[in-house]
Amino acid sequence: MAVTDFSYVRRQMEPAKPAPSSQVGVIHWLRTNLFASAGDTILTLAALALLAYILPGLIQWLFINASWTGADRKACATVSQGGILPDGQSGACWAFVSAKFQQFIFGRYPSSLYWRPMLVMAMFVVLLIPMLMPKAPFKGWNALALFIVLPVVAFFLLGGGFGLQPVETQLWGGLMVTLILSFFGITVSLPFGILLALGRRSNMPVIKMLCVLFIEIIRGIPLITVLFMASVMLPLFLPDGWTFDKLLRALIGVSLFSSAYMAEVIRGGLQAMPKGQFEGADSLGLSYWQKMRLVILPQAIKLVIPGIVNTFIGLFKDTSLVYIIGMFDLLGIVTLNQSDANWSTPVTPVTGYVFAGFVFWIFCFAMSRYSLFMERHLDTGHKR
Repeated sequence: MAVTDFSYVRRQMEPAKPAPSSQVGVIHWLRTNLFASAGDTILTLAALALLAYILPGLIQWLFINASWTGADRKACATVSQGGILPDGQSGACWAFVSAKFQQFIFGRYPSSLYWRPMLVMAMFVVLLIPMLMPKAPFKGWNALALFIVLPVVAFFLLGGGFGLQPVETQLWGGLMVTLILSFFGITVSLPFGILLALGRRSNMPVIKMLCVLFIEIIRGIPLITVLFMASVMLPLFLPDGWTFDKLLRALIGVSLFSSAYMAEVIRGGLQAMPKGQFEGADSLGLSYWQKMRLVILPQAIKLVIPGIVNTFIGLFKDTSLVYIIGMFDLLGIVTLNQSDANWSTPVTPVTGYVFAGFVFWIFCFAMSRYSLFMERHLDTGHKR
């Protein structure tokens, strides 16, 4: 009797079927994120009601009733205040921001020399973009140019060198000073914080004690005190004729303050490392610095990326405290320009602070988003 072979072997994969309609689309997202439970529904409706109450008035003040152009305070003041706007219809004074925009960015830097800070900013952006790209080539040379070469070139360009007209740092201000303080503080605090964290975990008592003292003393006092000491008290202990530039003192104070907090963040990552990683590196015969550089630190830093970026964001915002020692960063220059009688209106200070807050938010939000990107990029522990 003949045997018929009914077996069948598929030679091609079955095409993927679309996901159920209940698991995709806007309805699924709303149901999952906003209306997943009764509590979530109540909170969502309450938030929507609050936004409906706040947003119309906010939009009205920020955009609809705002004054966008003008040469002086009359553009932003009502008739009863000596201006041209109808009473009760005033809004944000964006004309003030437009008129003072260059000062908000460059401070009192000579306007004829704006090309110098703009050139420095262009070089910074050109070097920073490939540095932030994980797969960009020549990372070592890129880092050398960004963290070593650029600060030196920027110092001579901004301050005057190579035959350029000198510009005193007292004239520097605005967003330019905020970025300088932040960049220098970030560049110094991360490596110095790593060294402090390693020193605090060291088996050598003297080094450990010095690192602990530095970290605990700095973390125990506010940044205003550190800046005040660096700006006012430090010159009293220097020999006659010795002095340091005020900006340099602020840079040192901000960097040391941030380093102490960075050290604790890094130490948390080191303590989270399994003991087997240390033992495995020792079994390979690696020296202490080889073990830290090749095995421990790369994993520890990856674990504490959120803490590192949080410290950077805090440092960026804390730069506004240099106003107390007579330096005018973005927030300081906005506050200084509010005393201009030509723009004295009830809405001018609020508009200036809204502008400064928005600029700070842009930079902090960008750092936060990049932190999330790096976390996803480096989260290879569970990938198959």
